[in-house]
Amino acid sequence: MDDLTIEPREVAEMMKQKEDFFLLDCREPWEHEVARIGGATLIPMRQIPGGVDRIPQEKNIVVYCHGGTRSLNVASWLQQQGYQARSMNGGIDRWSAEIDPTMARY
Repeated sequence: MDDLTIEPREVAEMMKQKEDFFLLDCREPWEHEVARIGGATLIPMRQIPGGVDRIPQEKNIVVYCHGGTRSLNVASWLQQQGYQARSMNGGIDRWSAEIDPTMARY
């Protein structure tokens, strides 16, 4: 793992251990309706610069999207703003394949 990414299994373990982190879903609202990880806050990628005040700077941030590209861009941008942010590799698509196979895939 590098300083910009995190594996889905690591995020699942953080949740199991009840670690205090901020889970950010940077997908579009329609995607969030299809499938989402419990406890995530939805802020679509294009709204993040204007909605950065909704993201706690004192917490570790895990960002996810569908496949990992948008979240990688968001995590990189957040790091440049001083946040401790990482992108979940493979996004919710990989999460649904490896962690929660009951989740809808699209």
